[in-house]
Amino acid sequence: MYTRLLEAPRASFFLLGPRGTGKTTWLRQKFAGATWFNLLDEGLYQRLLANPSLFGDALRAVPAGSWVVVDEIQRLPGLLNEVHRAIEERKLKFALTGSSARKLRQAGTNLLAGRALRRAMFPLAPPELGRDFSLEKALRIGTLPLVWDAPEPEETLEAYVQLYLKEEIQAEAVVRNLPGFARFLPIAALFHGQTLNVAALARDAEVSRTTVGGYVEILEDTLLATRVTAFEARLRVRERKAPKLYWIDPGVVRALKRSRGPVLPEEAGPLFEGLVFTLLRTWNDAHRAWDDIQYWAPAEARFTEVDFVLRSGAKSTAVEVKAATAARPEHLTGLEAIADLPGIRRRVLVYRGRERLTTKSGIEVLPFQDFAEELFAGRL
Repeated sequence: MYTRLLEAPRASFFLLGPRGTGKTTWLRQKFAGATWFNLLDEGLYQRLLANPSLFGDALRAVPAGSWVVVDEIQRLPGLLNEVHRAIEERKLKFALTGSSARKLRQAGTNLLAGRALRRAMFPLAPPELGRDFSLEKALRIGTLPLVWDAPEPEETLEAYVQLYLKEEIQAEAVVRNLPGFARFLPIAALFHGQTLNVAALARDAEVSRTTVGGYVEILEDTLLATRVTAFEARLRVRERKAPKLYWIDPGVVRALKRSRGPVLPEEAGPLFEGLVFTLLRTWNDAHRAWDDIQYWAPAEARFTEVDFVLRSGAKSTAVEVKAATAARPEHLTGLEAIADLPGIRRRVLVYRGRERLTTKSGIEVLPFQDFAEELFAGRL
């Protein structure tokens, strides 16, 4: 069992994250003495569905000021009314887990605005895995705790994807056209780390562009993918407006594409870039290090791009990611060009090589391990 870097808040909080990221395991470690309501327990779920007042009755038996864990709160979001009341009247503190932000938002999570923090659980990061971490393994099967130690990780990933379709989508009645959504998923996986082409996605999945927009929102609401917007600066060049799409885990991407075995050369770039993005999100969600994570690609320069711009106030750090094991001059094109933007304080190339370098123009070339160490030490 791996020790997670996430620190337990002292006040009530939502813990969001896809299935299999280890939310329940972490909570059992941190809140061993709490009162638990596991809504994946079908018997408990059915009782509270039929009579929600039973939840309020049970809370009144909990000593004032104690911790209460409600696992998978999105299954019965109406219980948030009782949570709100218990926080106000009895000073109970709640850890509320969920794998779908959609139902919580629709149910009026704003009732807890100012009374519950938000935290997210991501796949395992290199510092959490320690000596067990392997970059090649991470790119091949991802780092979901459910998968990492599985005897048959590729079969576990395939089952995970099917579980997502069955439990998160079909059971929650999120989409009306499940076959269309099933066609959409492997095609969307091909856009991992790429600019999102809604028209192409719609054509290949045989659904409308509006439907594709809704499907992408579902991926974000179930915390499996994120859109990264374009960084816009007041320059003479015009920045692209289309967002880029990143899935949360390389293994999930490969399972959706039905890719098995060693990572192919054409896969390595997007998978490595996506892994770096997930690590950036992991750190930023816990520490609010940057105001936003965006990408930069001026439309007039077709081959000039910087994968991530970490914006904090008027200052930004530019990060380019390459899966190559040797840094070459063409890898630095975007970082050289972005130097003209105001507020760029640091430019970093992350690659799969072993040598740490600094170019004459001040670009830092970091091996992945050095990047991860700096990131999780708060030095990036």
